[in-house]
Amino acid sequence: MKIGIPIETCEGERRVSITPAGVTVLIKAGCTVLIEDNAGLTAGFSNASYEEAGGRIVSNRVDIFNEAKVITQVRAGGANPDSGLADINHLDQEQLLVGFLEPLSSPSEIEILAQRHVTACAMEFIPRTSRAQSMDALSSQANIAGYKAGLMAAESLPKMFPMMMTAAGTITPAHVFVVGVGVAGLQAIATCKRLGAVIQAYDVRPAVKDQVQSVGARFVELELDTSASEDAGGYAQAMDENFYAKQREMMTRVVGSNDVVITTAAVPGKKAPVLVTEEMVKGMKAGSVIIDLAAERGGNCELTNPGTTVIKHGVTIVGELNLPSKVPFHASQMYSNNIVNFLKLLINDGSLDPDVDDDIVQSSTITRNGKVVNEQVNILLTGT
Repeated sequence: MKIGIPIETCEGERRVSITPAGVTVLIKAGCTVLIEDNAGLTAGFSNASYEEAGGRIVSNRVDIFNEAKVITQVRAGGANPDSGLADINHLDQEQLLVGFLEPLSSPSEIEILAQRHVTACAMEFIPRTSRAQSMDALSSQANIAGYKAGLMAAESLPKMFPMMMTAAGTITPAHVFVVGVGVAGLQAIATCKRLGAVIQAYDVRPAVKDQVQSVGARFVELELDTSASEDAGGYAQAMDENFYAKQREMMTRVVGSNDVVITTAAVPGKKAPVLVTEEMVKGMKAGSVIIDLAAERGGNCELTNPGTTVIKHGVTIVGELNLPSKVPFHASQMYSNNIVNFLKLLINDGSLDPDVDDDIVQSSTITRNGKVVNEQVNILLTGT
């Protein structure tokens, strides 16, 4: 079985779907691995490192799609608005596509994949179960994003993070408020803690209080009904606007007392909820910083400008997109492990079995045999 690794073509994407270490594992499983020329270069992996691992470098992108039975990508289909559709048009029946596909945001691309009889597996849909942890790409990449958010906050703030006792006087520590304590939020807390900040954190799911405290932050408790805040898969669910309005009202004082606010609240396939209003920003001290990790989905801050950094009311609001791509070496390493562990479920003696009876495979498969087989995507396409 041949597995193809093309160059990522989405603007600003520096990751690669499989690293040389992953190639070694796949070759031991009986596969042949084709790598587009310089596919890993921006992530720090040379052609020579892939060849040493046993892979074969292919100069023509189209040849990768023509030869390989399996195509692995970081951002494919709707997750690559720049040229995802062009890649889909190179795929045909009997091929398997694995990567981030944005199926809930771009169902039309999923429908095209079905029409071309491509079997497509979305890494966003890997279930949040113990057995699937090694394949959970959302979590692995969120870890990177949270880490980078902490560093960006420290870099943007015109203060130092740690407390210092100096001959010139005592420097008080920076205060950070993290809103949304999933994987990214927890890593942001841990990173800011290592840098010496004092941290508060809030999440609609009260069950994460112990996790917040375990990484060194104080959990902020708001008197809100959060019983419907988490779905069966362990992911945060969208709440109604009345809930968010009450939440914003209660958070105003907390936001104003902090030097940095890091927001991470995103719901797959939906616009991010506005948690930090313009009025809250006005109440922050001059020089304060907001790092909005939900910028790709519109932002948790009302004043976020996705893709750029702006200064409003004396506050720096960072709306950077795709933070994992800013740490491409380790982001690729972790994503590659996720992909390879997933592919191992589908490989039997070097042959591909996309119909394997496995709950992880079934949950992540979006198209098969000319049909959209995911219920959520079908609802978006049919309206029923």
